[in-house]
Amino acid sequence: MRFDKDFAPPGRGAGQPRRGRTGVLTAALLATALLLAGCGDTGAPAAKAAGAGASTAPAADRIEPLTTAPAPQLPVTVTSADGERTTITSADRIVPLTGSLSEIVFTLGLGKQVVARDITATFEQAAKLPVVTRAHDVSAESVLSLRPTVVLADTTTGPAEAIGQIRDAGIPLVVVEPAKELADVGRRIDAVAAALGVPKSGDELDKRTQDRIDAVRKSVPAPADGAKKPRVAFLYLRGSASVYLLGGRESGASSLLEAAGAVDAGKASGLKKDFTAITSEALAKAAPDAILVMTKGLDSVGGVDGLVKIPGVAETPAGLDRRILSVDDGVLLNYGPRTDRVLSELVAQLHPEAGAAE
Repeated sequence: MRFDKDFAPPGRGAGQPRRGRTGVLTAALLATALLLAGCGDTGAPAAKAAGAGASTAPAADRIEPLTTAPAPQLPVTVTSADGERTTITSADRIVPLTGSLSEIVFTLGLGKQVVARDITATFEQAAKLPVVTRAHDVSAESVLSLRPTVVLADTTTGPAEAIGQIRDAGIPLVVVEPAKELADVGRRIDAVAAALGVPKSGDELDKRTQDRIDAVRKSVPAPADGAKKPRVAFLYLRGSASVYLLGGRESGASSLLEAAGAVDAGKASGLKKDFTAITSEALAKAAPDAILVMTKGLDSVGGVDGLVKIPGVAETPAGLDRRILSVDDGVLLNYGPRTDRVLSELVAQLHPEAGAAE
């Protein structure tokens, strides 16, 4: 969970103390949510993608590996996002420290070499792997006990002391920039594939993923004559922790919403940061026609009935119409090989009148 997200925000990373652009308070709140998101099964239905090349993959809690078997060509030397030069000599025992990185590794066809997971790796094939994070903080001792030959992290992974301890032990550790929009999908896949010595598999996965995303984008209906694109507000909710946030320009959701034929209401209302506390005034200014939430976030406030009780929600066009879009926490903001399913699900919920191809 982008969040990371592997959610930071949700769905993208394991919101750790080692931060880049997001604020410490917001990241801490999102990390709490990831803990909740990572517990339990992700049982979201497969998105329905229309158009040639669209995904016909299994349900969203499973990974669909490439059909061609990868053959790592090692050693390779790569430059991490934190500037460190790292040489990888073996991909026999891989430890990805975010759920979205795990998703890429498994989809490249290297799942059998993965020996551990972060709590945000919620898909079925990773379920039996030992967890090496504690409330999203990496346990260096747990990682090292598994004798990894390569560790993958991103710039939100932490604490910094744990990352340093793994490197000091002589383990090759590659840091990848987190994804924040659709344009980042190929870059992330390429970075992971290069580090694991399978660039050709990375190219293949790039093409498959982009073809599927393009097919879904083509299925988005054009607005009717004179109609405006729907305004959608992304709300980050954790009722048990009294966390109610409205997404802005840096939330990570804008790219998906715009590709689905919508306007990000928070961004359009002038919110420049990632998230801001929900207020009646902020929601009134955003004036969303629909509200996007993560499934467990919606559950945490008591479903739609509980959501419209949050101050300001019931007075928005979305609240009055009870128009709520919900996507599984474990995939919403991953921006990886399953993003076509996420986009297709958004399109189907946002434009139900258009229907969807099976």
